[in-house]
Amino acid sequence: MSVGLPVHNGERFLAEALGSVLAQTLSDFELIVSDNASTDRTPEIARQHAARDARVRYVRNDVNIGAAGNFNRTFALSRAPYFKWMAHDDVCAPDFLLRCVEVLDRDPSVVLCFPRQVDIDETGRTLGANPYPLDTRLTRPHERFSQVMRFWRGAPAIWGVARRAALARTRLIQDFYASDLVLLAELSLHGPFHEVPEDLLRHREHAGRSVYTSDRRSFSTWLNPLRRRPRRFPAWSWFLGYVSAVGRSPLPLTERTRCWMQAARWFRWRWREAVDDLMGGLSMPPTLVRRGLTPPSCSPGPAIGSAPGGARPHPGDPGRSSTWVALHTSQRSEAPRGIQG
Repeated sequence: MSVGLPVHNGERFLAEALGSVLAQTLSDFELIVSDNASTDRTPEIARQHAARDARVRYVRNDVNIGAAGNFNRTFALSRAPYFKWMAHDDVCAPDFLLRCVEVLDRDPSVVLCFPRQVDIDETGRTLGANPYPLDTRLTRPHERFSQVMRFWRGAPAIWGVARRAALARTRLIQDFYASDLVLLAELSLHGPFHEVPEDLLRHREHAGRSVYTSDRRSFSTWLNPLRRRPRRFPAWSWFLGYVSAVGRSPLPLTERTRCWMQAARWFRWRWREAVDDLMGGLSMPPTLVRRGLTPPSCSPGPAIGSAPGGARPHPGDPGRSSTWVALHTSQRSEAPRGIQG
């Protein structure tokens, strides 16, 4: 079992997150901490834990490789047949790994197992349950694919335990808006998910991770600061991510066609967003595209689930994923805390 913990400037909650992993009742695992060029006490905290426990492997990036690169680096460094990403500010209950591994050992068809999630604040006070309305009884790939695309609010599944072999067949986290959702959808093509009916993940909401942007084009450079140009058409990158995921799958042509039809239905929900995205991208001056900048006039408006005045999001788009929040957190040097990958 491998646990990958990507972090940037996470000194405030890192020790608690590490402690919760090291206190697991399943003790046979490696914990890979990938430090994305942190400038706070993150290196000191991680090295202290590595010195005390041989299961902790600390690596550090000399430069900020972005959220996507750092998430994927932890996976590349993993060596066990099961893999889990761990947020630096979340807390796992002691039986988290054990309950998930039991399911994967028992049912070889399951590619991802995750528990129920409870949200907490920065002090650890419980805010409430965060249900993920996923019907794990679905057996047909196109049904699973459609469901994951439509019901992703909170997305605790991204923090579950996956078969490494299945994850290796995906593109992992890519450098475009909502690529974590594309990853989950692609993973569903390789097999069913399973939810453990226990509250074993405490997902932290706090000011340090609430750095949102209404500019999805800039988000691509947050995910990958080494990218020379922002993605001009982020909504289209999102949609094409689903399309290409189906094309890479080993499914028969008939089943892939059904999946593409589900992707087309998803796109139909968002056609206005796609048109706005296209017009905004085409209006970007070439000089700004070359420099990796995005003018305010090209912003596509509020990000998903953040409509002003309490407006409700589209029924097929019930809110941001927790990973989307994590990937958005503190990507700029002036933000002192949060995940950068």
